[in-house]
Amino acid sequence: MAKKKAATKKRGTNGATKNDVGLIGLAVMGQNLVLNMADHGFSVSVYNRTTAKMNEFIEKCEAEEPSANRVHGYAKLKAFVQSIAKPRKIIFLVKAGRPVDMVIDELLPLIDKGDILIDGGNSEWLDTIRREKDLAAKGINFVGSGVSGGELGARFGPSLMPGGSKEAWKSLGPIWRAIAAKVDKKTGAELQGAEPGKPVKGGETCTAHLGPDGAGHYVKMVHNGIEYIDMQLICEAYAILRGLLGMKPDEISKVFEDWNTGELSSYLIEITADVLQQKDPVNKRKFFVDSVLDAAGQKGTGKWTAMNALDIGIPANAIGEAVYARCLSALKEQRVAASKVLKGPKVKVIKSNRKKYIDMVCDALYCSKICAYAQGFQLMAEAQKEYNWKLNFGEIAKIWRGGCIIRARFLQKITDAYTKDKKLQNLMLDPYFKKAIHGSQDNWRKIVSMCAEHGISAPAFGSALAYYDGYRSEVLPANLLQGLRDYFGAHTYERVDKKRGQFFHVDWPDPKRPQYKV
Repeated sequence: MAKKKAATKKRGTNGATKNDVGLIGLAVMGQNLVLNMADHGFSVSVYNRTTAKMNEFIEKCEAEEPSANRVHGYAKLKAFVQSIAKPRKIIFLVKAGRPVDMVIDELLPLIDKGDILIDGGNSEWLDTIRREKDLAAKGINFVGSGVSGGELGARFGPSLMPGGSKEAWKSLGPIWRAIAAKVDKKTGAELQGAEPGKPVKGGETCTAHLGPDGAGHYVKMVHNGIEYIDMQLICEAYAILRGLLGMKPDEISKVFEDWNTGELSSYLIEITADVLQQKDPVNKRKFFVDSVLDAAGQKGTGKWTAMNALDIGIPANAIGEAVYARCLSALKEQRVAASKVLKGPKVKVIKSNRKKYIDMVCDALYCSKICAYAQGFQLMAEAQKEYNWKLNFGEIAKIWRGGCIIRARFLQKITDAYTKDKKLQNLMLDPYFKKAIHGSQDNWRKIVSMCAEHGISAPAFGSALAYYDGYRSEVLPANLLQGLRDYFGAHTYERVDKKRGQFFHVDWPDPKRPQYKV
């Protein structure tokens, strides 16, 4: 049955005997994105390097999916390409790096000028810039699009972050806008109720054209960097509630459920509550989280964010700290050995007035979260200068409100902040976020202090606080640092009584000759 379908061209929604769009790469994300497009009325050609996997997918669609008649499999790449209406829109979801270039190389002899290739994987934005430039010279449009939301997001509505030419967006936009997550226009809450064959209708769509070449993949990278710090902050809150207050996982789950009804409401807070209440499937007497090895993995996008922040000189230290925390967790054997040798203070469990301390942790988490997002948006603000983009930060916050992993009530406030002030230099300077930090920072500081006092590792909380204190400081000790640099390396320095951009040097070997040289 699948083979018969693979050999037959079907009529697309555009009225031609061609399909509307094609997709290469039928792992879980690819399969779900195909079904999402089919549910929205688009006829989709699919191809996978392993034909058996494609046939299995087609057979499963025919057995289970109401939109199966719009999904068409092709065993040969040439037949796949020829089945798509021009200008062809071909999406591929493959591993970043060389595999992307291999797919492009295989497609080039088969496609025509004006066709559009869409990389929906987590490619590095610099690779996307290169590919877009090379393909544009051949008359081919290339779109690097972030796709966030995991398996369910891809199926029922992801957050989509496309870059590339405006011409390509005109053709791809109707598909991307149809399949993206939808949120309530006033509240920013994600619209629910999606099921196979019955997509959500109405609301604001969680996608927009973000800019040329690598803009889309860059924004997705920063999204993932923020995801890293969001998760690390949640883990530190969990560690404090467990270590300092002696709470059990199911008790902490109820705390997160409560937090999910307030300002901290988000997808990650919601699923944290779910994970913490789960019992171990192997040993029902234990909680699942207690059976999971404390060694975190990572796929690289968080590291890219931290590295790029260093490259362009933006203090995304909390995001970097989240990456380092994963690296430290991976040293499991060393930590086990060190725990038997290196001593610290004994944690004294607080048994009274638990509600007070839970509220303190909540405040610390919210303030740290504000700083983390401030760093992410400050990084994007600098990157647009570096790569000649013009990013709309209010629009970015909008498309992150639904579908993606970091979707949260909080993002509506960020949208509002950049809508009111498009030139906002730092999120912490917005009146809403400034007021939030001013009202909660005492508890934030107490929690960071208590972690140090009791020996509980909370690097992200501490790093976020250091960023806040550094950013609000009129004077930092970098004046001494510049003096030291001038002394040992003649690196020069600027003076407080001269205009910025004028550099001076002291002839240090003879302290009696403090002569200034421009």
